[in-house]
Amino acid sequence: MSLKAVETGRAPMDEVERQGRIDLAAMFRIAVRYNWHEGIANHFSLAVSDDGKRFLMNPQGRHWSRIRASDLLLLDADGSEDAIGQGAGKADPTAWHIHSRIHAGNPKARCVLHTHMFYATALACLKDYRLQMIDQNATRFYNRIAYDDDFNGMALDAGEGKRIGGTMEDGKSVLFMANHGVAVVAENVAMAFDENYYLERACKVQVLALSTGRPLHVVSDEVAAKTCAQWQDFPMDAASDHFNEMKAILDKEEPDYKD
Repeated sequence: MSLKAVETGRAPMDEVERQGRIDLAAMFRIAVRYNWHEGIANHFSLAVSDDGKRFLMNPQGRHWSRIRASDLLLLDADGSEDAIGQGAGKADPTAWHIHSRIHAGNPKARCVLHTHMFYATALACLKDYRLQMIDQNATRFYNRIAYDDDFNGMALDAGEGKRIGGTMEDGKSVLFMANHGVAVVAENVAMAFDENYYLERACKVQVLALSTGRPLHVVSDEVAAKTCAQWQDFPMDAASDHFNEMKAILDKEEPDYKD
């Protein structure tokens, strides 16, 4: 079923929401290919209003490998986990409390990816661990990571969602959640995907390096800052290219994500 067909009897969907649905649905399918999913748990969201309060998110209980553009819920951060527009069902309560507070508190956090990726989560389970600048991928995140060291169980109330969301300081694009997982925020889906991809690769290198039992060879702050700036100023839109290539694969192998 196409997005146009689903709109019958509804107010016309604007282009921001339409394209957002397609991109976010692609993100779920791509995440499955990288094994970033956890059953039917974990959640991605994308703001579609200027203030960030209206956002798309996956419905409760749907496996990421089956998500289509028309399945995504349109939610209002000032409302509840019940959809206000196209999309069936409601949001998972923990996802609602975390994502709604991040979007409401930071309009620049357009796309939020929350996962329990194996290597990033492994590091989040080490006492007082901070991502070490030991390889080029890690330096991409120099001074761009926030840490929540106070795991307090599942986010099943507004207060816990607000507390977690409040740890995402301005200018930070990654949140390490102790004993839990990670969240990545970005200006669009392509950038969020690219950040998530390189974050997990950096974390994998660290887990492997730590497993040797030998001392880590940490890059100096000066060189880490320089390399981070080079990542940010790289003379090509690598994130869009990366995401578009993955969507091209989906277009050939799983085109129903656009439905």
